[in-house]
Amino acid sequence: MRALVIVDVQNDFCPGGALGTERGNIVAEQIARLQRDPDNGYDAIVATQDWHIDPGTHFSDNPDYIDSWPVHCVVGTGGADFHPAIDEETLHQIFRKGEYTAAYSGFEGHAATDDITTMAEWLRDKGITDLDITGIATDYCVKATVLDALKEGFTVRVLTDLCSPVHPDTEAQALTDMKNAGAEIV
Repeated sequence: MRALVIVDVQNDFCPGGALGTERGNIVAEQIARLQRDPDNGYDAIVATQDWHIDPGTHFSDNPDYIDSWPVHCVVGTGGADFHPAIDEETLHQIFRKGEYTAAYSGFEGHAATDDITTMAEWLRDKGITDLDITGIATDYCVKATVLDALKEGFTVRVLTDLCSPVHPDTEAQALTDMKNAGAEIV
């Protein structure tokens, strides 16, 4: 069984947001079309959200854009909301991450419905074995989610047309790292 995983397609990661990526709006629209396609072939569709309350040194007034970042995706702000194109009604579950720490992988989060269930537990409970991973940003949260999915034993495809990087120059290395770890890059 296969699931679509939508990583962090949130307003702050799209143009005009605190950490807007160049292709964020385009990726959001393309993912939304896939979500609404009745023949998309997915047994489940899940999404992750950066969901910061007080993530400590993850936020910085002088960010290095590697380990520290400008304030983004703060709970209760519009920046933490999904991009308006994302069809929340098609989501079977949302996994929130990073309340009090930096968290890049969706596998570090928990289900929005119970604050306990991890993404790996939820997917396994539904019989999901294969993941198509999309979202923002290719070189950070998508990469971390892909690498953790592989460690958890899932088969992973990265749908590159449905991803947007922070830095195009680091995207190529991220794709190589994911491929070398066992992901199929399509």
